[in-house]
Amino acid sequence: MVYIFLFFLLLIAASFSVPKNLSRIEIYATSFFAYSFGLTTDMVLDLHYNLYGYLSPGFQWLALLGILMYIPSISFLFLNFFPVHRRLLSKITYILVWSAFSTGFEWLTLQTDFFYYDGWKLWYSALLYPFIFWILVCNLSFVKKQIDHSQER
Repeated sequence: MVYIFLFFLLLIAASFSVPKNLSRIEIYATSFFAYSFGLTTDMVLDLHYNLYGYLSPGFQWLALLGILMYIPSISFLFLNFFPVHRRLLSKITYILVWSAFSTGFEWLTLQTDFFYYDGWKLWYSALLYPFIFWILVCNLSFVKKQIDHSQER
């Protein structure tokens, strides 16, 4: 499990050190949305339906720390380099590559004590990740429109 948190720290370091293609407000809004979306999903699927969980059943502070470290950094790195001005095939490929990475990372967390399944299957996640990443892209688009609209006033 120590390796999982070291990886989370590496993601955070990468998030702070890469060139920023998003404004501060875009980073804040999209990271907060991703965290809220992920935490809400986890509350329903983990705490209500008991389909998977972090560490052990029920709420865990260490799990919350992991979620705080992982979700905003992954969403930022994904959105920061999203090929906004490229063709649709490039966007789909980008989303599929990140989905494959996320599925692989989820599999690795299953090999540790950080994450467990209790009715969930890895292929469920593999099917859902492209939609989750697309939702993040749609949210970024919404945020950009709101920023543009507020600057028109």
